[in-house]
Amino acid sequence: MSKPSIPKGTRDFLPKEVMRRKYIFQTIEGVFQKYGYLPIETPTMETLETLTGKYGEEGDKLLFKVLNNGDYLDGASQEAFARKDYKALTPSISKRGLRYDLTVPFARFVVMYQNDISFPFKRYQIQPVWRADRPQKGRYQEFYQCDADVVGSDSLVYEAELMSIYHEVFKTLGLGVRIMINNRKILYGMAESAGIAAQFVDMTTAIDKLDKIGVDGLIKELMNRGLSEQAIEKIVDMLAIDKLEELDGLMESEIGKLGIKEVQETFDFLKDCGIHDLLFDISLARGLNYYTGCIFEVKVDTDKHEKISMGSIGGGGRYDNLTENFGLKGVSGVGISFGAERIYDVLDELKLFPDTIEKGVKILFCSFDAPSQAYAFKVVSTLRNQGIPSDIYPDFGKLNKQMKYADQLGIPYVAIIGEDEVHSSTVTYKNLVSGEQTTTSIEGLIEALNKI
Repeated sequence: MSKPSIPKGTRDFLPKEVMRRKYIFQTIEGVFQKYGYLPIETPTMETLETLTGKYGEEGDKLLFKVLNNGDYLDGASQEAFARKDYKALTPSISKRGLRYDLTVPFARFVVMYQNDISFPFKRYQIQPVWRADRPQKGRYQEFYQCDADVVGSDSLVYEAELMSIYHEVFKTLGLGVRIMINNRKILYGMAESAGIAAQFVDMTTAIDKLDKIGVDGLIKELMNRGLSEQAIEKIVDMLAIDKLEELDGLMESEIGKLGIKEVQETFDFLKDCGIHDLLFDISLARGLNYYTGCIFEVKVDTDKHEKISMGSIGGGGRYDNLTENFGLKGVSGVGISFGAERIYDVLDELKLFPDTIEKGVKILFCSFDAPSQAYAFKVVSTLRNQGIPSDIYPDFGKLNKQMKYADQLGIPYVAIIGEDEVHSSTVTYKNLVSGEQTTTSIEGLIEALNKI
C-alpha cells in the first residue's frame, strides 16, 4: 500500500493550528457583526455557467471542474476530444465547478433571494474556496476567504466602512498593514489618456503583475500585448504619480477624473477616524474583470515587520454589474476579503498568536484502580457541568504514563485519585509546572480552576 497523502495545495491542521485559525475567524467575524453584517453560506459547488466568464481568461483557467456523475464520457463531444479542444470538451463532461471565490456566488445568491432580503444588504461569509493555482508560500489550492459585502447602494460611505473594518481587524490581530486603494475608473482613464481604451484589460492585466516583474518587465509585457511605445510611455509616466491632486491635473479622461473624486471622497470620510494605514496606489489594478470602481488591497507593513515576505493578505472593490450577469440590473455592490491562510502564516512567523488561545483542558484525572476511576469520572462530570474543560485518562494504574500524557498535551494540572480521595470525597491535584500538590474538596477544586 502506498503512503497516504493529500492533494497538492491542500493542508491538514493539527489541534493547535485549528485553535489559531479559529482565533482569526472569530476576530474577523466579531468585527463584521459589530458593523451590522449578516452571515450567509453558499454551496461548495456552483454551476459552471455561474462561474465562467466572471474572472477573466486567467481566472477561468484556474477553475476546478467537477466531472458529471456516472459515465461522464457518455455525453462527451467526440469531435472536441479528437481535436484535444478542452474548452469545447468541458461543457459536455462537466456542468459544475468548485467556487473560485465568494463574490460571484454571492451575486447569484442576491438575484435568487432578492425578494427575501432588504437593500442595502450587508452580508459576511467565511467559507473555503478552490483555485488550480501553482502552490507556493502563502498560496494554496484550497483556502478560506472571509468576505464582507454590501449590495444595493452606490454610497461611498461603504467603501469607507470597509476600510474601517480592515483597520480594526488587523489592529486587533496586532499586525501592521498597508491598505492600498485605487479605482478602476482611474485605470480606465489612464487607458483613454494613452489612446488604448480598447486594450484596457491587457493594460490592467499587465499592471497587476507590476510588483512581481518591475517596470522593465511591465514595459516588456505591454509590448508583447501589442501596445505602442507612445502609449506605454504615457502609462509608465502616470504610474509614477502618488498624489491624487497631481494625477487630477494630468488626467485627460472624465471617467478617470470621476475615479479620482471617488477615492478622495473615501479618504474624506475617514480623515477624522484615526485610520492612517490607508494609502493611494495608482499601480493597484486587481486583475478580476468585475471590478468597476474603488479597489483595495492589504499587505503587511514591512517597515514594522521587516522579515516578512508575503503577497496581499486582503483585497476587494466595487462591482456595479455583477448581478446583471444573473438577470438583475442596477444593483451596485462593494466588498472586501481577508486571506485567512496568509494571515495565519504571517501571524505564526511573527509569533503574534496569544498564548491564551491554545489553552484547552485544564486538568486531567488519573486513577489507580477501577473504584477510583469511577469516582474520577463523577468529578470530571461535575467540572464539565461547571464549564471547566476537563478530561480523564481511559486506563488506571501506571501513574507515570498518565502524567506523561498530560504533559504531552500541555495540560497544566493532573488530579491523582486513589482510595483516600474516594473515601473522603476529595481531590488531590498537582501543578505540572511547579510540582505543587494540593488536596481539596470538589468545591475547592472548582474555585481554584475557575481562577486559572
